[in-house]
Amino acid sequence: MILRLNPYLFMDGQAKEAIAFYEKTLDAKLLGVQTFGEMPANPEFPIPEAAKDRVAHSMLKIGETDLMISDTFPGQPLKQGEQVTVCITTNDSRKSKSVFDALQDGGTVNMPFQETFWTPGYGVVTDKFGVTFHITTETAAK
Repeated sequence: MILRLNPYLFMDGQAKEAIAFYEKTLDAKLLGVQTFGEMPANPEFPIPEAAKDRVAHSMLKIGETDLMISDTFPGQPLKQGEQVTVCITTNDSRKSKSVFDALQDGGTVNMPFQETFWTPGYGVVTDKFGVTFHITTETAAK
């Protein structure tokens, strides 16, 4: 079952500034933030020094809505249409995969659907209309 759709904003190194701005201007509450430097180490994909302080993921609560914000890696500029994306959260990996597969019909896979350190199923796809979706599976433990 699809649990929710949330806006996901991408910045080019300004995520921390954006978080502070939205906390002040939208009365947002910061629920959590993780930098690329705080992610588990992966020897196959070492984090460049310039990326370590950038935001890998953050979550703000604005009223009843969750707003996610992160930075791109240095040297990976934002493409038109990718600064605001939609995160679809389900509670079942099979459902997440089904949604991912349906959205990629006529679209483009940006990150294949796979297990990650934070979820049993996650992938990024841009549909045939140019809308980018992050499909993620929420685990029972929160």
